[in-house]
Amino acid sequence: MGWMERILLEVRPLFHLLLPLCVHWIAEEMTVSVLVDVTVAALCPSQSTCSQAIYINGIQQTVVGLFRVVMLPLLGQLADERGRKPLLLLTVSTTIFPFAILAWNQSKEFVYAYYVIGTVSYILSRGSIFCIAVAYVADVVNENKRAAVFSWITGLFSASHVLGNVLARFLPEKYIFSVSIALLIFCPVYMQMFLTETTNKRAPESDQDLSCLTKIVTIIRKRYASMRDAATIVVSSPTLRSISLVSFFYHLGMSGISSVLLYYLKAAFGFDKNQFSEILMMVGIGSIFSQILVLPLVNPLVGEKVILSSALLGSIAYALLYGLAWAPWVPYLSASFGVIYVLVKPSTFAIISRATCSTNQGKAQGFIAGVQSISTLLSPVAISPLTSWFLSSNAPFNCKGFSIICASICMMVAFCIACKLKPVERSPEDIETPLLTDS
Repeated sequence: MGWMERILLEVRPLFHLLLPLCVHWIAEEMTVSVLVDVTVAALCPSQSTCSQAIYINGIQQTVVGLFRVVMLPLLGQLADERGRKPLLLLTVSTTIFPFAILAWNQSKEFVYAYYVIGTVSYILSRGSIFCIAVAYVADVVNENKRAAVFSWITGLFSASHVLGNVLARFLPEKYIFSVSIALLIFCPVYMQMFLTETTNKRAPESDQDLSCLTKIVTIIRKRYASMRDAATIVVSSPTLRSISLVSFFYHLGMSGISSVLLYYLKAAFGFDKNQFSEILMMVGIGSIFSQILVLPLVNPLVGEKVILSSALLGSIAYALLYGLAWAPWVPYLSASFGVIYVLVKPSTFAIISRATCSTNQGKAQGFIAGVQSISTLLSPVAISPLTSWFLSSNAPFNCKGFSIICASICMMVAFCIACKLKPVERSPEDIETPLLTDS
């Protein structure tokens, strides 16, 4: 049996999950490039630079990140107690409403309403859909085959983003939100009709009597205790301490760049949804190529540390080229470095897995994911006002990408720390295949 036949055999039981998820990811991604044009046109008519849009986008990212700290474990627990299917239906359905507002009207008031409802939607859906889907897969797939299936799901995730950007590139702008809503509505309808529940677990009677507020408080207490134990594990390991700092500074810079990049390109070069889609497609295609083809071949030859250091160098080049871009073709060159910098996350997860014993894998990965969340909260606080300042006429000197250059300094710090990492060897019985996910 060939490798393709084996893959199809493994994912066949997941068809009714993966099909609507792929459609959902395509529908969400196809709106990313056009949202910049819509928000700038509504909030700052006849202008290419819009400080309001940059600030609102940064505030939304911070608020969503803050509430996700509570919502992700709460939704995970509810998925265990009430079943995967109801929670998938809830989280997938919430994304319909923000885009429905923009499909109806794109005036200033409706754009504000989009950000308010979109913030609530993202609190419920961003990150949680993938987490619940992973739990569903774990219910269906044998334990020794899960890592391979998870890696292919991340490949489907990247491929869906590429398809979404292809649609955004060639569809007229006035049809994008309508097509996106149609695809988003298809997802919960299909799941309701064809997706089967994989667990019959229900909350104990004593838990069912608890109020939602009591459950949230209980989860926060458990979360604190778990994070305290995980912090002890990370602090006691030199490798984990270093990799947590690498993750913090890398995400501090990269999440800041992601929150302002498209607004910067519009102000600096007048890019619209077509150029945005082309750039995002280049990053997506590079991600598929690197994670599915390059990483499995290169990792056994050079190791995770070399891959991580190289990927961080790629992220620095990516940021500097954007920040210093002097012509409209430079951002395309910068996007090509996506082939390299997308390997930061999987190599980080691999190092954490190698440096941690099998009984503490979840705690270590979860703690460092929490460190990444903190950096995601902090980055818009600095990057958004700095970007707005240097895109305005009041900038102290002419460098519209100065905020992105500052963000690259964070990635330089991450690179310096990564270079000092020492290789960690573990006993063969503790070695596991890490779960590589793109978040």
